[in-house]
Amino acid sequence: MAESDRPLRKIIHVDMDAFYASVEQRDDPSLKGKPVAVGGGHRGVVAAASYEARKFGIHSAMPSVTARRKCADLIFVKPRFDVYRSVSHQIRAIFADYTPLIEPLSLDEAYLDVTEDRLGLGSARAIAEDIRRRIRDECQLTASAGVSYCKFIAKLASDHRKPDGLTVITPERGAEFVASLPVARFHGVGPVTARKMQGLGIETGADLAAWTLPQLQAHFGSSADWYWRICRGIDEREVKPDRPYKSVSAERTFDEDLRDPERLSAELERIAGYAWDRVKRADVTGRTVTLKVKYGDFTLITRSKSFASNVDQLGAFAAAGQGLLSALFPLPKGIRLLGLGLHNLVESGTEQNAQLGLEI
Repeated sequence: MAESDRPLRKIIHVDMDAFYASVEQRDDPSLKGKPVAVGGGHRGVVAAASYEARKFGIHSAMPSVTARRKCADLIFVKPRFDVYRSVSHQIRAIFADYTPLIEPLSLDEAYLDVTEDRLGLGSARAIAEDIRRRIRDECQLTASAGVSYCKFIAKLASDHRKPDGLTVITPERGAEFVASLPVARFHGVGPVTARKMQGLGIETGADLAAWTLPQLQAHFGSSADWYWRICRGIDEREVKPDRPYKSVSAERTFDEDLRDPERLSAELERIAGYAWDRVKRADVTGRTVTLKVKYGDFTLITRSKSFASNVDQLGAFAAAGQGLLSALFPLPKGIRLLGLGLHNLVESGTEQNAQLGLEI
């Protein structure tokens, strides 16, 4: 079938609203309407913040000490990942009633390809509205959704009217919608790249679209083609469900280069939790733990440790990562990115052949 003969894709990106914190407020009515932070502890970092807490400038990855200074009434609760995972499975079961083409990105968000209107609801908007209604009725939670013709714009759209919002971007409006947004909001443009773009005078999608591909390549190398496409509303990636994996990882780019061992250790603990959620969801195990470090000068290194048997517990996974990180001290320079992954994966005795990564 020629490309022009293929039906236009209809893609929904569903993103739960402040998922961890909302689950805690749902299960403990005394927390409703109050600033809540999941995680924290004496030396920890915030894993998630309720919308009431976000009004004070509190966000994920913020040190708990800083969060307490910003909001004296902030309530910290311990994370319950088993509960979050169970609710995520419940939500995914709702998705499955509408399409088999589901690509989870994490416990609280996923892409759905609803090009085929399985239930005859009439439009992708109607499907998204029905999914959000069922999440509200069956899970007592709210979700925001973006509906569009490609994954990139659907994800942008889901964030457009958060919380509890729905945004539809048609093909005719795609390029115009992207042009109006700051590049810092683009998926695939992290804080470091956004600052680099801003230093070049690129603040919005329209600014980015004014650059030619060769100009972008001179500054951004292999990523230039992706930037050139997305600022024009072009994204041909398919929704890919049930991908096999050869590695599962999570990573985070920091707003400032970090040197403090305790802060880096706390950040790595959080990153390990995100990565392990993906390991559990993928239903895989592995024998090699790999630490990824990018220094302030963009020097990238990896350190790995392999075990005789599979790493099958979060504690062992995180401890291996902490050991690899500790071996790097004293640091030669500050760290701008930290990542942790599990490699040499197997599922039911079969080696996997794809990657699942997450930038948080």
